[in-house]
Amino acid sequence: MRVISGENKGRRLKAVNGRMTRPTTDKVKETIFNMIGPFFDGGAVLDLYGGSGALGIEALSRGARAAVFVDRAGAACQTIRENIALCRCENRSKVLKLDATRALEQLSNDGMNFDFGFFRSSLCEAAHSIRH
Repeated sequence: MRVISGENKGRRLKAVNGRMTRPTTDKVKETIFNMIGPFFDGGAVLDLYGGSGALGIEALSRGARAAVFVDRAGAACQTIRENIALCRCENRSKVLKLDATRALEQLSNDGMNFDFGFFRSSLCEAAHSIRH
């Protein structure tokens, strides 16, 4: 697993140990960013069900100004933090160890707005992106 493009192009990312997390493949990441490319102009990104943080980190590498990563698993949050550090994105990143519902409530209460959101779950193998 690696960063496809941008300032961290080619950087290898760590995966979460265990079978509870399925990393987004490089091919899927590339497809997603090819689709949103014409609309991607930085902004803030929410990487819900963050896993390794690969999608949010890809967005940061391509110029997103900030990213919030959410995962309820401590191992995933630790992996996200390590990958953020590998890519030197700590000052543009925030990691929340919460389940998705609580995280969305907290972010809403804090008045957070996002330009892009990446959501994936064990029920859906493909990653989906939406633009608000």
